Amino acid sequence: MAEELGRRLGTAVDPDRELLLAPGSQAGLFATLAALVSPGDTVALLDPDYLFSERILRLLGAHVHHVPLVPDPAGGGPDGGGPDGGLVPDLDELAAALRGGASAVLFSHPNNPTGAVYPPGVLAAIAALVREHDACAVVDELYARLVYDAPLPRLAAEPGMRGRCATVTGPSKTESLSGYRLGVVVAPPDVVDGAEDVLAAMSLRAPAYAQHLLTRWLRDDEDFVQGRLAELRGLREQTAAWLAEAADLGLRARGGPRPPGTAYLFVDASALGVPDHVLADRLVREAGVLVSPGYQFGPRGIGSFRVCYARDEAVWAAALGRMTAALRTLAR
Repeated sequence: MAEELGRRLGTAVDPDRELLLAPGSQAGLFATLAALVSPGDTVALLDPDYLFSERILRLLGAHVHHVPLVPDPAGGGPDGGGPDGGLVPDLDELAAALRGGASAVLFSHPNNPTGAVYPPGVLAAIAALVREHDACAVVDELYARLVYDAPLPRLAAEPGMRGRCATVTGPSKTESLSGYRLGVVVAPPDVVDGAEDVLAAMSLRAPAYAQHLLTRWLRDDEDFVQGRLAELRGLREQTAAWLAEAADLGLRARGGPRPPGTAYLFVDASALGVPDHVLADRLVREAGVLVSPGYQFGPRGIGSFRVCYARDEAVWAAALGRMTAALRTLAR
């Protein structure tokens, strides 16, 4: 597995010193951050980002410096950020966070909840800032295989980042193996040692029976993954068409209607003037669709909701219709 991960990450992985198996990627993320972050430390966290990242940092006693996602200035789409309004980190704000003493940068890639995939130049700029300020980075790449149009640039492959970057991944999303509770961390030896101490106290180990799956993960499942991507691409189009039909409600997708990664659409519903939790409650009660309210993902997520379109196509078409009806009642 170390050999295959190294090939994909673009950097060698020592299986004895740089690889950690955890009971789920969430446990891997927690153990990694616990090994790196002490009470009082400041961590730069992209905003919006995975809803548990900030909760973990707060639990560890860290201060969070939110770094907003902004329209890609190199793009030219309707939102000033590429053909679909692509989002990238505000590099000036990231630099300010590191100058102000942030010891680490934390983000998901592809971004959860927006599905954004950052261009290679942006990853290179993040790496340069991390090196310049003698910091480290933690990248949650759980959706690394769920990218539609181009390979995912990897922060670990940037020059000088092997000893500064921890990558968290696993087979629970694209491969739908979440029930096996397997997470994988590639990190410098001192981080792996610290994270292993945390896991030993927290959960002992990843399930031994499940670890056998990892001998074939990334090696023998490529045809399955490509088929799954084809299905999700169709569902992404179906969801984009729904969003276009509901445009009169003022809905728009943060990062564009066809995000380049994940199976999520992050919908800006601020035009409805309804608090996130109220909107989410209405959708689950009236449409039977569970969405995540945007405030959970950070301050810049307020006014939005995340919807997952990894569903059966026929069932999803009906669910989208019910969502439209429920949202129209809110708009009255």
